[in-house]
Amino acid sequence: MRQLLLLTGLLSSLSIAAEPLTIDVHRDANCGCCKAWISHLQANGFNVQDHVESDMPAVKSRLGVPHGLASCHTGVIDGQFVEGHVPASDILKMRQQPQLLGVAVPGMPTGAPGMERGNLQDAYQVIGLDQQGKQQVLSDYPSR
Repeated sequence: MRQLLLLTGLLSSLSIAAEPLTIDVHRDANCGCCKAWISHLQANGFNVQDHVESDMPAVKSRLGVPHGLASCHTGVIDGQFVEGHVPASDILKMRQQPQLLGVAVPGMPTGAPGMERGNLQDAYQVIGLDQQGKQQVLSDYPSR
């Protein structure tokens, strides 16, 4: 009986781990690159709740996204913001750092997820923002 309980607990843990992560994405209705970023997230196993907004600056302000880190859309996962064209792998890195308020790819760099243009890629960074307002580079993506 004990072995059966252990096995049941293990299977429950595996099914919880296999559930997709849900991210709320706030975007303007007319933004094509936002839709492309959502497709990137879905292709990487995220469950996306899409919210079309009429006032994105107000959404960013409410979520604590600094003006200097802003881009076109804002995601939220487990209370942390995801600003702009952040790769799915960097969202997973952020989730391992609960001290971060969020992560951002400022602007709209060519080659970031949702901004693909063939083999072109601008150099860009994924910036983490901690609760004291300090920024740190989480990932560097070189130009090509």
